[in-house]
Amino acid sequence: MNIIVIGSGGREHAIIKKLAQSEAVDTIYALPGNGGMTEAECVDVGAKDIPAIVEFAKTHDIGFAVVAPDDPLVLGCVDALEEIGIPCFGPSAAAAQIEGSKVFSKNLMKKYGIPTAAYEVFESADDAREYIKTCDLPIVIKADGLALGKGVLICMTREEAEDGLREIMEDKVFGASGNRVVIEEFLEGPEVSVLSFTDGKVVVPMVSSMDHKRIGDNDTGLNTGGMGTVAPNPYYTADVAAECMETIFLPTINAMNAEGRTFKGCLYFGLMITKNGPKVIEYNCRFGDPETQVVLPLLETDLFEIMQAVAAGELEKVDVKFKDAHACCVILASNGYPKKYATGFPMTLPEQPKHNAEIYIAGAKVKDGVLVTGGGRVLGVTAVADTLETAVKYAYEAAADVKFEGAYMRHDIGQRALQCK
Repeated sequence: MNIIVIGSGGREHAIIKKLAQSEAVDTIYALPGNGGMTEAECVDVGAKDIPAIVEFAKTHDIGFAVVAPDDPLVLGCVDALEEIGIPCFGPSAAAAQIEGSKVFSKNLMKKYGIPTAAYEVFESADDAREYIKTCDLPIVIKADGLALGKGVLICMTREEAEDGLREIMEDKVFGASGNRVVIEEFLEGPEVSVLSFTDGKVVVPMVSSMDHKRIGDNDTGLNTGGMGTVAPNPYYTADVAAECMETIFLPTINAMNAEGRTFKGCLYFGLMITKNGPKVIEYNCRFGDPETQVVLPLLETDLFEIMQAVAAGELEKVDVKFKDAHACCVILASNGYPKKYATGFPMTLPEQPKHNAEIYIAGAKVKDGVLVTGGGRVLGVTAVADTLETAVKYAYEAAADVKFEGAYMRHDIGQRALQCK
């Protein structure tokens, strides 16, 4: 079967590599993909150009589609493809609102008793400013809509909060996503990412993971899209997992069904393990990046079989299995990211990475036959081993063989997890 994967980053490359292992998959088209995705045929069609995606699917004998990024999901890409008879992995636009609107997701949790931080919603900057004058600190300010994963500000002082509010609601640094804001209490505890397969009836959590968002070692500096991940997350114990299934995962699926927004695809739970139990920080309506780059290498079951079962509402028929192992992904970024950075530098990649590591290309293009950098986060190097300590060691040894001018990485990915007692 010919399939299309919508998107162009490291997450999509990880999905494509896993799908390419399936005997049921023939040609994989990446729309638009990037220059490093040699397992797929890249097509110059933008991820948000839904009419062009639909036209391509009609003319290329496409039997299945994977819509990976948040923007096309919220814009209704799945709805448009299913309308022409192409089954998809990914939620409808109505269900994707669980990520598309922070206000929607917070109100959903409040209505159905799903544990999350206390919050207030504001449509007026003046009203929000008045609230900030007296609320407890620190606080978290979130732009309502999609903001490339960057619309969340942790404010330690009232001055920081007022500056953040001005950026989001008045300067509109995130565009219309800042028309409304959620201001919520600051939660403390270990963070855990749990991706899950769901067909709207059953939930199958994947291996848990730990992201490293800050640009600098020891979690310093600006927030990024993610500088590395490890899996599984040692803070996510069997007891915590059981509690999350009972109080968060199944209630969320049931709540979406009750709202007439049945969710089918990958539902991402961003969790905080607080002293009062696990709480939801955020939902994503798709695979996380770079969490996908450590979770999928541990998946033993055919990913395409799982995705087809999700689309058909038959997930309970698939025995989803993961390796009893550990994975570490180290991101190599362009110097200056997440602010200003240069691109176009030739990349040297090992033909066979050390320790059978995987290289997932995120921001690259081919220029005059040469693979060159083309983004802030350029690629991720993932290693799998029997212990986390070894996976971390292997990932860094494999990453050392990747060369491009201005390459930058953190050197402490996995250390927080290794210190967990």
